[in-house]
Amino acid sequence: MDHNEYAQNHKKNQHLTYGERVVIEVRYNRCHWTANRIANEIGCSANTVRNELNRGMKSVYYGSIKRYDAKLGQQHYEENRLNCHRHYKLMDVMQFINYFIDKFTNEKWSPDACIGYVKKHKIFNDNELVCTKTLYNYIDRCFLMIRNVDLNSKLKRKTKSKLVKKYKRMLGRSIEERSDEIELRKAFGHWELDLVVGSNKDQDKVLMTLIERKTRMYFIYLLSDKRPETIMNVFNDIKKDYGELFDTVFKTITTDNGIEFTNLSDLENEFKTLIYYAHPYSSFEKGSIERHNGILRNFIPKGKRIDDYSLDDISNIELVINSIPRKLLNYSTPEELFDAEVDKIYQIAS
Repeated sequence: MDHNEYAQNHKKNQHLTYGERVVIEVRYNRCHWTANRIANEIGCSANTVRNELNRGMKSVYYGSIKRYDAKLGQQHYEENRLNCHRHYKLMDVMQFINYFIDKFTNEKWSPDACIGYVKKHKIFNDNELVCTKTLYNYIDRCFLMIRNVDLNSKLKRKTKSKLVKKYKRMLGRSIEERSDEIELRKAFGHWELDLVVGSNKDQDKVLMTLIERKTRMYFIYLLSDKRPETIMNVFNDIKKDYGELFDTVFKTITTDNGIEFTNLSDLENEFKTLIYYAHPYSSFEKGSIERHNGILRNFIPKGKRIDDYSLDDISNIELVINSIPRKLLNYSTPEELFDAEVDKIYQIAS
């Protein structure tokens, strides 16, 4: 047998092969070579050879002599390989897993929102938790009752190029005139506006949605139709709620060029609120409202009639969405941050 053939074929950072173990057996038992010399011939570390000798050593002649056995070394290696894999600690974190399933099922919390909230409020110890990636891995491997199909945002998440199409209609002030301060989301009082329609666009109720860009506070209004007059009636009611502070809470509103928002610029005549219109076919320019309308679809799927949902149902959905902790809010809820901002405004006004 040409043992030098095995020695020349060894690859760095690879496990020893059975042929290389045969070389070790011959050189150690018959030639009495040291571990360093054997390692030089094979092309591996001397410690690798020493560890292999310990793994495959057996006693002969009633224990008076020790020799290396390549077959025994290979057997121990294969046994160790069977146990060489990642050990999931699913059973050790079942209390947290049950907590997550409850929050996901009943309150629509995402995996990251649940983990971040638990860490922030120290509900569980670190050894009772898994990280966000591990929790998603459990879902991928079907370890939980939750499947990827239940994670709507994950399934539809993909990179899109931001392409602004040529447009013909612009109702008012373009979004291009909006200040950089609004883009940074550092100031309170800048909103995005949209409509959510049901299965029958002409004979069904609609939902008007509003979101504050800094706190991500999300409002849902149930409307009988989507006429411009109906939209303005909602804002007239909002003005009554906030009174003279309306233009402080609603500094700007960004929306699209739908005909239902034709009369929206009338707000500028009475208050300091500025209305900006996004480019047509450019929903990414008001991404916050589009993202939250996607969350709303977890409760009211596409194809369902909005007529089937009462005002109480809509109010409960709004409450749940605003009670979900957000990673970008340091795992605070939109409701907490919005209430704090409004309190500041009332304190200054008084």
